Amino acid sequence: MKLFLIAGEPSGDRLGAALMAGLKALVPGVTFEGIGGPHMQAEGLASLFPMEELSVMGIAEVLPKYFPLKRRIAQAAKAALTSGSEALVTIDSPDFCLRVAAIVKAARPGFRTIHYVAPSVWAWRPGRAARMARVIDHVLALLPFEPPYMTAAGMSCDFVGHPVVAEPLATAAEVAAFRAGGAGPILLVLPGSRPGEVSRLAPVFGQVVGRMLARHPGLRVLLPTVRGVAPLVRELTAGWPVVPEIIEDAAAKRTAFAAADVALAASGTVSLELAANGCPMAIAYDMHPLTLWLMRRAALIDTVTLVNLVSETRVVPEFIGADCRAEAIAPALEAVLSDPSSQKAAMALTMERLGRGGEAPGLRAARSVLAAIRR
Repeated sequence: MKLFLIAGEPSGDRLGAALMAGLKALVPGVTFEGIGGPHMQAEGLASLFPMEELSVMGIAEVLPKYFPLKRRIAQAAKAALTSGSEALVTIDSPDFCLRVAAIVKAARPGFRTIHYVAPSVWAWRPGRAARMARVIDHVLALLPFEPPYMTAAGMSCDFVGHPVVAEPLATAAEVAAFRAGGAGPILLVLPGSRPGEVSRLAPVFGQVVGRMLARHPGLRVLLPTVRGVAPLVRELTAGWPVVPEIIEDAAAKRTAFAAADVALAASGTVSLELAANGCPMAIAYDMHPLTLWLMRRAALIDTVTLVNLVSETRVVPEFIGADCRAEAIAPALEAVLSDPSSQKAAMALTMERLGRGGEAPGLRAARSVLAAIRR
């Protein structure tokens, strides 16, 4: 068996690698062609071209690369059609992947097309599912409530579990060593991974740190970040009342998530990473007022936090847009720190519903792909 896989982002590369490992366990001798990053290449994929060419976000960033990207779409579609593969498996990156799938379907309607990561039509732009159904046969969903949206649009869909449940956790000994010698609580601060959001959130988060410090003189502040924005983070936090410990190492980040008493985080999938480690949280985010107005007009949900959505609770407090103010955030963060019990229960339920304790998501995804091909 041969499959053609496409991933366009680091997160998709990790999903693709876990899927490939699962497929190799179930179908010895399976081979792959396509596009992927270092994780998929480690599983045996020779990438058609560097995946990094596809990791582009935002209109201003995409426009200068429009014609090169268009050529890569045509190249990927041609390679998929001539590869002798039994199916095309596209992983996230819908702007690129679904265009490739459209060309493939137009040339060969019977070619099986599978997309990994359902679009968040439950949150906004529900019409995306119907448009996707024109070129995709089967979807692998990360969230348990997504399959009905996909099947209603005409695609088959399986919930295969979220990769966060398979990520390694720090040991009790690592956590104890990390916390040794500290007198006050540990606050984890996560202002995002992109320069724009870090620049917008760092001043507010710094004010929250000051208010927390006034109540907890021994406060320890940890700030896990990524290499690309670490210099900016150091610059923006140098004047905070407590200069945070900047953490870039992956193992140290894992321990920090497990050791922290409470977290203040930007909106995003980081809420699931915190839940996986049992770290209670408050979520805050700000953006350009026009962007926020447009998103709120299009929104179909009343919360942006996945822990709230998956657990069907609203226990994680959110401070979005005009509400993203230190005087509002700090008291809520203090309340969570004082009594995290309701969040602890919601986080445990979230992990259970995302697949913790069951078969690894990569293996579940592999079974779903094979079943879709056989159908």
